[in-house]
Formats: sequence, structure tokens, C-alpha cells
Amino acid sequence: MAENNLSATGNFIHNYINKDLEGILNKIHTRFPPEPNGYLHIGHAKSICLNFGLADLYGGVCNLRFDDTNPAKEDNEYVQSIIEDIKWLGFDWQNRLFFASDYFDIFYDCAIKLIKKGKAYVCELTADEIKEYRGTLNQPGKDSPYRERSIEENLDLFERMKNGEFSDGSKTLRAKIDMASSNINMRDPVIYRIARIYHHNTKNKWCIYPMYDFAHPLEDAIEKITHSICTMEFEDHRPLYDWFINECEFESKPRQIEFAKLQLSRTIMGKRYMKELVESGEVDGWDDPRLATISGIRRRGYTPQAIRNFCEKIGVSKANSIVDINLLEHCVRDDLKLKSKVVMAVLNPLKVVITNYPEDKIEKLTLENNPEVVEMGKHQVTFSREIFIEHDDFMENAPKKFHRLTMGQEVRLKGAYFIKCEEVIKDEDGNIIELHCTYDPQTKSGSGFNQRKVKGTIHWISAKDFVNASIRIYDYLLLEDGEKNPNTLKVIDNCKIESSIQNVQLGEKFQFMRNGYFTLDSKYTSENNLVFNKIVGLKSSYSK
Repeated sequence: MAENNLSATGNFIHNYINKDLEGILNKIHTRFPPEPNGYLHIGHAKSICLNFGLADLYGGVCNLRFDDTNPAKEDNEYVQSIIEDIKWLGFDWQNRLFFASDYFDIFYDCAIKLIKKGKAYVCELTADEIKEYRGTLNQPGKDSPYRERSIEENLDLFERMKNGEFSDGSKTLRAKIDMASSNINMRDPVIYRIARIYHHNTKNKWCIYPMYDFAHPLEDAIEKITHSICTMEFEDHRPLYDWFINECEFESKPRQIEFAKLQLSRTIMGKRYMKELVESGEVDGWDDPRLATISGIRRRGYTPQAIRNFCEKIGVSKANSIVDINLLEHCVRDDLKLKSKVVMAVLNPLKVVITNYPEDKIEKLTLENNPEVVEMGKHQVTFSREIFIEHDDFMENAPKKFHRLTMGQEVRLKGAYFIKCEEVIKDEDGNIIELHCTYDPQTKSGSGFNQRKVKGTIHWISAKDFVNASIRIYDYLLLEDGEKNPNTLKVIDNCKIESSIQNVQLGEKFQFMRNGYFTLDSKYTSENNLVFNKIVGLKSSYSK
């Protein structure tokens, strides 16, 4: 349990809770209430971190509760994915797992209570007619012609709705509040509809289902939630939620506190839009690393600690704003830099023959696993007469400030020797396919003999000892102007990686020297086919 931090004034939510608790810990009870109609995304991660984090900070508890009131869009697949995502983020609901569907009997009894109090009625208007009768923000609604049915008739009709005597959509149960209210949510909202749909939890027990706005506040009251933390879109729903709790005569009513949703630049956040990308095949599933779903960023290689750090940095407010995605990438990079083994990988190989190096000679050179973390130790790499370097690290006619390999100019091979390009080999079309270089044996790294300096150091891979792999590099789904990006994935085959990674396991993270951070792709990697995802680059455009 977290230490007493009731003096914290980090944001307005803390201020509200500090005042409510009046210095007493162990009173707070929050919940994270996802609808199981899709996969969670990083916006949900903000809410997860907030609700579970507040419970931890104030010594309380947090429920995981599925608001599963709409079986037409819900599936157990989503339930399981949400559970996995929250566990991955590092939160535990301590056996406090609940479903709205567990309370369907209670909701039904509450509906009966409202009818008996004259606060609910069975309506036969169609969905379009209900919308027409509701009015607008500037004009009041008008009463349904079924609004003044007797309590006895409403009880009879509602029971027959439950018993399946009427067709889907033919009748609804509506709360009887105020059709002239300035808050359109209070204009006799529907609280039950007929829908013969199989439910993942209650199976075929029910053919009527409560509406979200009816069930949600009652769930909070049943579970004795003290603080209902939700996004700003629910601010106008708060009077309705309070009305339901009061009229259904629950003693426990949470304080509802709203905060702004997370909007991330160059990212598609809406669950509906993500679903369109999945169903159209533009991405290869809900866990596609280009998506901002939690399962997608997990597959891409983001770490849970990085996501938690990001959510802490952005904080909460009531004002809508767009967070720069560079901040998220900064948090990922910041978390990985001291945890990842640094290895050499050549993504676009160009063969180099060191003509004065003995053909049968093989050397083992030592490199640090992470130059910033001595405790991570060292590993060995093979050096030989033939190596691969990055194509971009050679330029035949280089400008003055080009400090990599070019004709007649020395460059250091990381952890090895100085080499100088003497000859360029080209194919019939004039493409460079091979370089012939010489090396200076007196320039071996760590030998202490070399007094000369060079401005450039490049990485390399021995042609005698490497692992082949494919690399998947992702771009943002949206361009800077908000349009969809048509080129979001680049796949590079036949990359050469030092053989020290040949026993790599799923979940391991690496820094490929000068290229970025990478991890194995969980979907496409097989025993004989290593596929790495680029997690994030080495450089950040984010400034603190």
C-alpha cells in the first residue's frame, strides 16, 4: 500500500479526493469499467493507470468491471484481451472482477421499482420517433403518447417484454423524467430494450437488456464505489446517473469526476475507426503494431513501465488537447536505454572485402552489452576478412562533412580496426555491390597502440558469423495534416545481425547499434525465421 500522500496536490482529482477523505486512508473505492466490445487502446491505459493508481495512492481498492450490457457488440475475446492488457500494465484487481450482467436481476427489480413509483413507462415509439420527440438543444421535447399509461399496464407490459411476447425493437421501457429539461439526457431516456441476442455471460436467459446509462450508475452504487473517474463526455450524464441512484433508493452514491480524454498526434484513437482498419485488412489484427491498442504496442515492443511513465507525465485536466506522440516515444526510449543489450545489425548489407586481412583468420572481439550499464557485462563478436556494412555508410563521391566510409578515407569499424576503401565493385547497371578495403592492424580497438584518430565509426557484421532476419519498420497511421498515411509499413529482408542474438526469446529488447530499438514480432517469428519489429528510433524530437 502506498504511503499517506494526502497532501499531494498534483491535479484537480487529487484535490477533490483529499477533501473527500479528510485525511483518512482506506476509504477510496474506484473502478475501471470497460465495455467488452473491442480492444483497449492507450487512451484506456490512461484511465487504467488513473483508477488503479488512485486506489494505490490512497490505500483503497479498485474493481475491474465489465459493462457488458450490449451483447450485439460484445465478445468473450474482448474480455480476455482486456484482462491480459491490464495485467501487462502491472495492475491487480485483487479478485475484484465483476460484470454488469451479474446484476441483471437487480437492474430488473430496479426497473419494476421505477414503474411502481410512476417513474418509468413502456413506450411503443420507434427509435426514429423517439429521436424526433426528444427535441433539440434549443427546443424542448414532447411527451410520448404512451407516457401516461397506468402503473398496472406498465407492469404487465414490462413483464411480457421480459417473457419474450413482443418482437425486437417493438417496445422499450423509458424513465419518466422531464421532456422539457435543458439537459437532453433527462428527456425520458430508454432504460430497457428488447433484443433476442445471446450474451457471453448470461447466455439466453434474457431477451431484454438494460441500457448503459441505466446500468452504469447502478453498478457503481451496488459496488459502493466512492469515486467514479470518467471522461468529459459523461459530464452531462451525471444528473441522470444521480437520478437513477436516488430513485432506485441506493444509499451509496459515488462522486463523479470527469477528465479529458487522451488524444495522441498522428494516431487513430477511436475504437470504431480501429475496428474498420482491422475488418478492412489495412492492418493485420487488433494487435497490429501500428495501432494504439495496448496489445498492438505490446507486440511492437513498448514496455508497461514506459506507458505508466507516459501517463504520469501527461497528467489529467479538463481541457481537451493533443499530446505529441514524440513524448510517448521519448518515454519508451528512456525506459529501454538502460535495459537493452546493444548489438550490431546491418539492415541494408553491402559486402566489404578486407584484402590485406588473412583469408583463414578469424578473431573474437569483445563489445560491451550496454556502454551505459557496466553491470550488463560484455559479449564477443566474430571478425573476418569479409564483412557487411550498411549501404548508407559508404558514399563514392562524398561531401566534405561525410565522416563515414568513402574512397581513400579511413573509418573505424566498431570494436575492431580502421579500414580504408581502395576499390568499388559495380554490376552492369552501375550499382555498387562490393567494396575492397585495406585495414591497419595497428589500430585494433583497446590495444593502446594506435595514436591516429578518425572522425567516423560504423558498425559491421562478419560474413562468416551472422543471423539472417527480417525487419519491420512502422510509420504513423496519420500524416501531419491528419490524412491517412498510405505507407505505414516497410519490411526489410535478409538483414544481418550478430550471432549473439541467435537464442533470442520473445519479449527481449535490443538496441541495434545506430538503428534503434527492436524486439521479436510475436506473430511472424518462427523457429527458422526471425522477424524483428522496430520499437522506436534512437533520437527524439521531444524536448523536456
